[in-house]
Amino acid sequence: MNFPNEKAELLPPLSTSKPSAFGPYLELIRFGKPAGTLYLYLPALAATLLAASLTKPIAAPIDVLKTALLFFVGSIIFRGAACTWNDVLDQDIDRRVTRTKNRPLARRAISTRAALLYNVFQSLLGIGIFHLFPLRCVYYGIPSILLIALYPLGKRCTDYPQVILGFTWAYGFVMGFVAMGLDPITDRQVLPVVAFLYGSGIAWTILYDTVYAHQDIRDDKKEGVRSIAIRFEAIAKPFLSCLCLLQVALLIAAGSFIDAGLSYYLGCVCVAISGATMVVTVDLKNPADCAWWFHRGSWLFTGLSIVLGSLVQYVSRLNAGR
Repeated sequence: MNFPNEKAELLPPLSTSKPSAFGPYLELIRFGKPAGTLYLYLPALAATLLAASLTKPIAAPIDVLKTALLFFVGSIIFRGAACTWNDVLDQDIDRRVTRTKNRPLARRAISTRAALLYNVFQSLLGIGIFHLFPLRCVYYGIPSILLIALYPLGKRCTDYPQVILGFTWAYGFVMGFVAMGLDPITDRQVLPVVAFLYGSGIAWTILYDTVYAHQDIRDDKKEGVRSIAIRFEAIAKPFLSCLCLLQVALLIAAGSFIDAGLSYYLGCVCVAISGATMVVTVDLKNPADCAWWFHRGSWLFTGLSIVLGSLVQYVSRLNAGR
């Protein structure tokens, strides 16, 4: 149970393959391991594209591109900050878990004090990025920061830390609309669209992170770390199937509220196929297989299907408005 990250634990530490005083700090933010960043970024990108197709007049491509780039930089920064905070709190547990024992804090390559100072620096960078967005994004961004701080604590007191992670990592579906000037609180037409998309993103996050968490079930049980993977271990595949169905159903519901075109629904079909393929074929007893679906499969097939469907939706409406 960690913030989404690439298989840094299964690779040689950066500081050994490339000697550098800053090497452990790069490891701490999972530098060069993009899966976690993409899981954070893709919902924001999809929401930006869908929101751009709904603005009146249709948002200009240059404005969409600027917003997408800001979200990309912000995703890198906030994912890194989240990983740092997670590792600060989890370092004692990480030392006793095979997959995580070589993390920088766990192997004492960085002091806790240095990591916390680094985390403050990352947070300040993140605040700086927030201020490049419209002002309302700053207000909407506060809950996401609180959720990032809460997640590492959730696995100590609940069986459902993946739900907390879902609310955190899928929040881009909210922020994308707000960044394009569509406020779900004041606009009743936007609210159900954002709610369905956010719910779909939460279901997707729980789905892929539960698969990811199966890597650590044996160690987590020994350490008393709780997770949905452990809670529903006996019915894992039926549970994952329900999450996949819920994700697709909510995506379709969102599309119905924006009168989405064929391309959007084709994206939903691809999401259903990729999700079902993962649920059916993943070997939950095989950590390497679980890792592959997290690091390569889910964001690549499911995430990009959502984005491509949203992109064609935006381009179609842009061309129709000309």
